[in-house]
Amino acid sequence: MRNKPSNTTIAAGLFCAVFIWGANNAVVKVIVRTWPPNFTGSTRFLAAAIILLALLRWTKWFGESHPVPPELNRRLWWRGGLSLAAYIVVFNWALKLAPLSHVALYLGAAPVWALVWEGRPEKNWKSAQRYAAAALAFSGVLLLLWPSLRRGAGSLTGEFLGFACGPLWTHFGNQCRGLGRDLNGAEVSAHTFGRAGLLLVPFAAGELLTQDVPIRAGVVLGQAVCVLGGSVVAFAIWNSALRHWPVSRVYLFNNLIPLMSSAWAYYWLGEPLTGTFWPAMILIGAGVLLGQPYWEQFFARRWLPTE
Repeated sequence: MRNKPSNTTIAAGLFCAVFIWGANNAVVKVIVRTWPPNFTGSTRFLAAAIILLALLRWTKWFGESHPVPPELNRRLWWRGGLSLAAYIVVFNWALKLAPLSHVALYLGAAPVWALVWEGRPEKNWKSAQRYAAAALAFSGVLLLLWPSLRRGAGSLTGEFLGFACGPLWTHFGNQCRGLGRDLNGAEVSAHTFGRAGLLLVPFAAGELLTQDVPIRAGVVLGQAVCVLGGSVVAFAIWNSALRHWPVSRVYLFNNLIPLMSSAWAYYWLGEPLTGTFWPAMILIGAGVLLGQPYWEQFFARRWLPTE
């Protein structure tokens, strides 16, 4: 059995994945201006799956490969693949209709949804902490939505789709953590990519029959960057971390995705930050930090009686 990587190594890998995803999100924003969302997601994941499966088959870069028995295959289709397909369709449509900084900030609330997911409401400090964190993050989400709700500014549909990305991303992370008990991070990525891409093929075919899909060198290059960086490298790192850390701990790094994505959007795409972005960022960040387990230990050491 391979040794578990150190916490420092896992954290460094997650920082790298977040940096890659920030650039990836800006590239996807450019791609969906030209290509339809389902076609974009399907081709990206099918290409990434082919690359990862080939590497798993003919190299030992990711360690030993594991067989996929029928029960695991079903879980890969209907838990991993389906949840990833749902997420990427919503994410691509959100990027098409809403500012990248907003979509990324909605994703930044994912650690809180993960914390809530991991425990039902109870009459204790830990449960109160989780739901107080969720309330803070949700207030930041509402602050982002408020201009669209009040004046119809921007695309309300895009904002709601952006909000849906957070819970969908959390759901996919939970599925990957379960699948990671039987497969390594690269295997989880390869198998879920392939199945998600295939599930999206009928919808992508429908887009091809009803819309123009121009093949331009810049768009194809951008898709290649998303396949290699945002899919093969970043997802392999992310799924590997999920094998060793709880979902809520891994997803704490999600809070960096809005900053990275917004920086790429601002400096590369010239996308301005809206007036509600930074206040919402503070509220969501406060919710994420409040929801972390070390606060329970902090208060326990200072105010709870000791034997």
